[in-house]
Amino acid sequence: MTNHSAPTPATPLADAPATTDDTPATALLPALRKWFDEHGRDLPWRAPETTAWGVLVSEVMSQQTPVARVAPQWLEWMDRWPDPTAFATASQADVLRAWGRLGYPRRALRLWECAQAIVERHNGVVPRDVDELLALPGIGDYTARAVACFAFGVNVPVVDTNVRRVYARAWSGQFLAPQPAKRQLAQVSELLADGSGPHTSVALMELGALVCTARSPRCSVCPLRAGCAWVRAGSPAPSESELAAQKKRVQKFAGTDRQVRGKIMAVLREASAPVPKPEIDLVWPKDEQRERALRSLLADGLVREVTGGGEFALPD
Repeated sequence: MTNHSAPTPATPLADAPATTDDTPATALLPALRKWFDEHGRDLPWRAPETTAWGVLVSEVMSQQTPVARVAPQWLEWMDRWPDPTAFATASQADVLRAWGRLGYPRRALRLWECAQAIVERHNGVVPRDVDELLALPGIGDYTARAVACFAFGVNVPVVDTNVRRVYARAWSGQFLAPQPAKRQLAQVSELLADGSGPHTSVALMELGALVCTARSPRCSVCPLRAGCAWVRAGSPAPSESELAAQKKRVQKFAGTDRQVRGKIMAVLREASAPVPKPEIDLVWPKDEQRERALRSLLADGLVREVTGGGEFALPD
């Protein structure tokens, strides 16, 4: 589960055993899982009664979006559309309005398409098989594995940015995870030999979100400190190439086409009727960038031009 941020526990921890090169990779896991049981956040989709649909929605919403923004939206969505069948009957306009300011609204329409496919192919029941999940619209490798693991308890590795970073530090001694990610999928899979996939995976994610963060890891409160390969190596500073790669991955927002797209979408979400072009022109002063953003929204199917031209609205 991605993009979670919250205050970390303040009490120093050193529960993991000291390790050597001959120590099994799984030796750190009991301390990790114990830490999660004591310090993991009470997120609404972690409730035992959460359905597979609820897990799927939470994963899609959490992509590149802070959990603090996702939680209230998720609760509203699950109350309004508790299963794929209910969601598949919604209009695209209602879906985009309900998505609000979560960002990347194409995710909302892909989720809508996914719900329709679940109804058509699986009688409205979210499948548990990774390959069947991958065949659904908008579902990539991470999301398919996350749903299989967290909703159905399938013992598959779930590797997001947080997991990659924790593995790179604790097991490989690297400050940041190298590219590409495929190799780490196999490495993390080796940690799950005891069948602890769901428990271990969520604990790895939580540690990366709360303690083993990208820029300033809080090693003094980390349950893996005593056995962490990066700490044992003296906590070496990241290389220039690592820092450059990290900086490149941080996406700016202010002044980008994405910001302009968001402003146009906000106008259309709040409108009860098609919006004349002059009203859209008011959202951004740079004509060329504004027109480019509007054209991209039309191409993505997030906006439609009303017959006759000159007015714009959300899709039907």
